[in-house]
Amino acid sequence: MMKQTYLIIFGVFTLTCVAQTPREVVQDQLDAYNAKDLTAFLSVFSKDATAYNYGKPQPFIKGKESFKEVYGKLFKSSPNLHSEVISRQVIGNTVIDYEYITGREGSNKPLLLIAIYVVNEGKIVRCEFIRE
Repeated sequence: MMKQTYLIIFGVFTLTCVAQTPREVVQDQLDAYNAKDLTAFLSVFSKDATAYNYGKPQPFIKGKESFKEVYGKLFKSSPNLHSEVISRQVIGNTVIDYEYITGREGSNKPLLLIAIYVVNEGKIVRCEFIRE
C-alpha cells in the first residue's frame, strides 16, 4: 500500500510539473514562429484549432492541417519574419498579445496585431486576430 501511495503522489507531482501555463504555450508558439520552425509551431495547436479575423463569424484557418498549409507558406515566403510582443495579458486560459511584426512576405512595412489565444489542456484551440 505504501508503494502505491508514493507512486500516486509522484505521478501527480510529475503531471503538475510538466503541464504548461497558457502563457508558456503561447510563448512556445511565438518562439517557433520567430524561428520559422513549422513542426514546433504546430505542436502547440490542437488538431481542431481555429483562427479568426476578429468579428468575422467563419474561421480563415480550421484544423491543424490548415495551419500547416498557411504558416508553411508564410514561413517560406518570409525569411526575415519576426514578431515582438509589445505587451501580453493573461486572464485564465486566454492570452492577449499586442505584437509588432516585421518581414512578413518580404514587406518592409511593420504590421501591428492583437492576437487573442485560447488555450485548453496545453494546446491553443482558438486564435483571433485584429490587424491594423
